[in-house]
Amino acid sequence: MFPGRVHLGFGGVRSTDRYLVLLRHGETEWTISRQHTGRTDISLTEAGRQEARAAGERLAGMAFDHVVTSPLGRAVETCELAGFGEGAVTDEALMEWDYGEYEGLTTVEIQETSRDWSLFDDGCPGGETAAEVGARVDPLVDAARQGRGNRLFVAHGHVLRVVGARWVGLPAEDGVKLNLGTAAICILGFEHDRPVITHWNETARIP
Repeated sequence: MFPGRVHLGFGGVRSTDRYLVLLRHGETEWTISRQHTGRTDISLTEAGRQEARAAGERLAGMAFDHVVTSPLGRAVETCELAGFGEGAVTDEALMEWDYGEYEGLTTVEIQETSRDWSLFDDGCPGGETAAEVGARVDPLVDAARQGRGNRLFVAHGHVLRVVGARWVGLPAEDGVKLNLGTAAICILGFEHDRPVITHWNETARIP
């Protein structure tokens, strides 16, 4: 068990609820420059570390039976700084979208040669499509929906947007409709046993 610390930081979420919490990693140099950061193992900035600690304070009071993180360093460090590193396990299913030939490029740079390109619609040459990302996260999503206990996933912006879409039964491509900031927290839960999005893109603020 990964106990919370003081209080429930989100209104409407009760200690008796069953939930899956998503936490995106904190800021990196490439999130600042808006470069696509898939499998490049880039570190958090100092501001990103502060964001991760602040996210941990926002999660104070929430308890988790399972904590799963992407194996990439920026996600692992975010998990640790948020206070949930002990006992956490890594799973490659939560790695960021494989951007293939577009790794390290911004959307503006990509659209210089592919004018109408959209990640969720078109995927990446040499990388993944939205459907392929959905297929690899579906087993984790299904386990969270059907299993017992509460879970925390610590990962990356685009893959967690796909997790959010799949949680409520939408195609992976509909993750395009779910924006997600750095160190943002999302709570996925249930209403009358129907999977719902309870909170989305709650951003930890640095004082």
